[in-house]
Amino acid sequence: MITKENVEVFKTIETPFYFYDVELLKQTLDIYKFQIDKYGYNAHYAMKANANDRILEIIKSYGLGADCVSGNEVKLAVKSGFAPEKIVYAGVGKSDKEIKAALNAGIFSFNCESIPEIKVINDFAGQLGKKAKISLRINPDIDAHTHKYISTGRKEDKFGISPWMFNDVADILIECHNLEFLGLHFHVGSQITDLSVFELTCRRVEELQKWFIERGMNVRNINLGGGLGVDYNEPNEHPIAQFEEYFSVINKNLIVRPGQKIHFEPGRAIVAQCGHLISRVLYVKVGQKKKFAILDAGMNDLIRPALYQAHHDIENLTSDGRKMRYDVVGPVCESSDRWGNNIMLNKAERGDIVALHTAGAYGQVMAMKYNQRDLAKAYYSDQM
Repeated sequence: MITKENVEVFKTIETPFYFYDVELLKQTLDIYKFQIDKYGYNAHYAMKANANDRILEIIKSYGLGADCVSGNEVKLAVKSGFAPEKIVYAGVGKSDKEIKAALNAGIFSFNCESIPEIKVINDFAGQLGKKAKISLRINPDIDAHTHKYISTGRKEDKFGISPWMFNDVADILIECHNLEFLGLHFHVGSQITDLSVFELTCRRVEELQKWFIERGMNVRNINLGGGLGVDYNEPNEHPIAQFEEYFSVINKNLIVRPGQKIHFEPGRAIVAQCGHLISRVLYVKVGQKKKFAILDAGMNDLIRPALYQAHHDIENLTSDGRKMRYDVVGPVCESSDRWGNNIMLNKAERGDIVALHTAGAYGQVMAMKYNQRDLAKAYYSDQM
């Protein structure tokens, strides 16, 4: 929650910048950790959501592992103090260099996404004299009904191993003597708010793991990935995701066999609501049919609206004037640099401080220097 005291400090800081509510992040982690401990689950934070050093430090302190999707994320996880035995590494295109580095780091598991990848990891593990632990990322052909760019579990998506490949995969694993099979990995998409999707996923997991168990393959680990969504429309009213309801659905619908360990990869649900992109109004431009509020924050700072047509709640923090409609836009030389059309804001004037909420996930981590713009700095609630 942004306080009046925060806003007074914001007025003195060069914009745009990211503001992180550390107290909310810790409250979110408290609730999440309580839920996974309640059921005896394991969690690996999805670093792609936010790789800010301070954020990683706080998350690590709660005992979570790391979920990585690149070699540099693996390196950063190790550098940040995440235990290698709690690091999982997914991705459809792991390079030779990345695989070797992860093997040398001694990570918990490669989440393998194709037969060629399995062979390559086996070869490199042999060359390095190591035993690579792997899980099979399965494509369960489930439509999570989110944006097409963040749906990952449909049969037409590039991710994972489809059931028709299972016989070949089983044969390959017999031949690969430098691999240790751990279990199965699933991830059907992101920003999922319909919990019935996770109920369906649990049923599909049971169908698919039976195939392996019936062939004598010990499925010691089931990794259900992440995907739980947050409220982008009313973030102040719902600052914490539906963790209790989510894990209740999992617990009721997932059949866990003796000795199996269940893993999750939370990302957005942990960090999204604690982050805000703070900006200033540069100009208010009045046209014949509409008003434009032109901010100094642009798509280079937060690309989600331009890339996904995503909505972020926008609040004028320094005006108590009557609500008016604005097209809220940024300064980047692209028509897609637009925060929203016909947005209701308290009357905007040059210099007003504006917050774009729910920016803690896929915000700062995806920032770029397009138009040679400066990267936005980060500030924290407990350091103001």
